[in-house]
This record gives sequence, structure tokens and C-alpha cells, in this order.
Amino acid sequence: MTATATTADRFRAAVENRDLAAMDDLFTDDIRFYSPVKFTPFEGKPMVMGLFGVLLRTFEDFRYVGHHTGTAETSADGTEADTSVLLFRATAAGKQIHGIDLLHFADDGRIKEFTVMVRPQSAVQALGQAVFAGLVADGLVPAPAQ
Repeated sequence: MTATATTADRFRAAVENRDLAAMDDLFTDDIRFYSPVKFTPFEGKPMVMGLFGVLLRTFEDFRYVGHHTGTAETSADGTEADTSVLLFRATAAGKQIHGIDLLHFADDGRIKEFTVMVRPQSAVQALGQAVFAGLVADGLVPAPAQ
């Protein structure tokens, strides 16, 4: 088993067990998280860890239903990186969600980029609103001006 496959398996187990401490070791310090509802990525381990805290509270009935591993894909920073795709199903704000987590790995096997894609559009909107509320509640982003 490759280091990246092991990292993907460890990440999957951490999510399924809602174990943020286990996730922390799996991310590079400069990780980028590409969200389906935000144009610019969330950057850096502190922000991404905070985001995962919100996501773990937001998703209901979250489960991974598939896993695909690839090699030498171009990541957003233009470098070649091993990848894994984790397929998931969940519910958020009463909406059924189908999605994928695309993981790009650094040379040391840790996750350097994380991209989430979700369907259908109504689920993306509901998820975006719920996650934004959680980020505001946790002080990770400012509340909208009144």
C-alpha cells in the first residue's frame, strides 16, 4: 500500500470517527481547501481544521461509499501529485448530498490540496448556508454586515 493510499484511508477513518485530532497530522501546514461554494480556497492548517470542525457538525449521516487512487495528476499549484478520490453521501440542512473529496498529496504523503464537489445545486446552496453559519459562530469568518 502506498503512503498516499494509507493517508487517504487514515483520513477516511478520521472523518467516519469524527476525530479532528487524527486529521491534524494528515494535512500539510499550507493546505488549501477548495469548497464548492467559495471561489477562493481556505488556506492553512488552522483555517482548514476549523472548517472541518464545522463540517463534522453540519453533515448528517455522512458516509464514504467509494475510493479511487491515481498518480501524477496536476494540482492547482501546477505540480504533479498523487491523488485519491473519496465518494460520499450525506444529508445537510435536510438535503441529500452526493459528493467527492479529491485529495492531492505532498511528497511526504500528507494532504496538500483538498477539493470538494457536491451535487445537486440545492444541496450545494443549503450546505453553503449551513457551513457559513458555523464558520461565523466559531469566529472563523466575520458575520455579514447588518
